[in-house]
Amino acid sequence: MFSNVPQDENEFEATLTTGQLFLEFVKVILLALVIIIPVRTFLFQPFFVSGQSMEPNFDEGQYLVISEFGYKTTDTLFGIPLGLTIRPYKDLHREDVAVFEFSKNPETFYIKRVIGLPGESIEIRQGRVIIYNDANPEGIFLDESGYLSREALLSLQDMSRVSLGDNEYFLMGDNRGHSHDSRVFGPVKRERIIGKVLLRAWPLDTMKIF
Repeated sequence: MFSNVPQDENEFEATLTTGQLFLEFVKVILLALVIIIPVRTFLFQPFFVSGQSMEPNFDEGQYLVISEFGYKTTDTLFGIPLGLTIRPYKDLHREDVAVFEFSKNPETFYIKRVIGLPGESIEIRQGRVIIYNDANPEGIFLDESGYLSREALLSLQDMSRVSLGDNEYFLMGDNRGHSHDSRVFGPVKRERIIGKVLLRAWPLDTMKIF
């Protein structure tokens, strides 16, 4: 009677292993649909991270899917001219991770985090970002503890107050000490932004929907 117990336990362990393998198989199939058959339209775009400016949250070589729908200015659909220009109608929010064309070279794309929104002013003082807007005319410290380490916060150098226009954003990399961003080239105009990160698809163990 008792001799059957170890056999049942082994069968249970095998069932768990099979289930885990099936889950991994499903992940691979879903990933293949994204990578092998990418929806390269005005809706989504594949994007590989290059460089270390967004570490530790996004590492070099990771495969991302960018949502362009509602964020990108376009005059084509599936490569076919529309005869009209579709303007962005979705708002970017603070802490969104956006991809944009570098103004000095439109063939170069940067990935950075949205820090300042249109109409606001940004200042960096003693390693902290200060946001000035209508709701906080005296300024408020931005809480970045959700995506930055204390070391990254302390690495920030002071920056004088920068005011943003009605269609401008202030973007910075998460790896503040190794990021070429709005602190260097200034605010990013809305029409330069092509989308925001929707999915980190590869490697599988880092897969995440944003």
